Amino acid sequence: MTDIQLGMPELPAPDYPADVRERLEADAREIIARYPDSRSALLPMLHLVQSEEGHVTRTGQRFCAEQLGLATAEVNAVATFYTMYRRKASGDYQVGVCTNTLCAVLGGDAIFQDLQEYLGVGNGETTEDGKVTLEHIECNAACDYAPVVMVNWEFFDNQSPDSARRLVDDLRAGREVQPTRGAPLCTFKETARILAGFPDERPGAVEATGGAGPASLAGLRLAQGETAPGGTGQVVPPRDGGEGE
Repeated sequence: MTDIQLGMPELPAPDYPADVRERLEADAREIIARYPDSRSALLPMLHLVQSEEGHVTRTGQRFCAEQLGLATAEVNAVATFYTMYRRKASGDYQVGVCTNTLCAVLGGDAIFQDLQEYLGVGNGETTEDGKVTLEHIECNAACDYAPVVMVNWEFFDNQSPDSARRLVDDLRAGREVQPTRGAPLCTFKETARILAGFPDERPGAVEATGGAGPASLAGLRLAQGETAPGGTGQVVPPRDGGEGE
């Protein structure tokens, strides 16, 4: 019969250094003040501590629990439920390849397989230089741009194995990379702080935006009175709440 090896119980999580804790406490007060019930601040608080170390550590969970008057088990239950919270150290850039149905059949599976071989990492693993963490992700609601790759949740549309290789090469080399649409790219820690609810103060970041593609807008154009391609030519007027409604 195999002996069962019982290890020592896990020690309590260490605290942040005093200067880090003081800075995070000031940010936490600002976050908590947004909500009538402090426990509602847990999600942005987890983004806050993730912005400190690049993933949600036991120390970060302890900090959230203390600030919100929760048990660490309650914090852990939330932190381990949502995939946007990392449980281990990861790269500066989270490169996610959509492998849901449409992206997959249009090349997403091929891109993901190629990047695994090119970077020498598996799903959820990080390159040795600490720059890129590769993962496959579910639908990004950008099917008209398929196949889609996301870096720190910014869109890189209409990708191919070759363009995805160039993308990760640029990220690892520190070259400037511009998403297809949306805000300028920043590191994962910087992204986490923005998701915690703190403004992106980089020039032009607030003005940057992304739009839906032609396929996404086809139904809207028809609703506004355009003619369907190959149709009878009859124009259906938009619904404006007038007579005949």
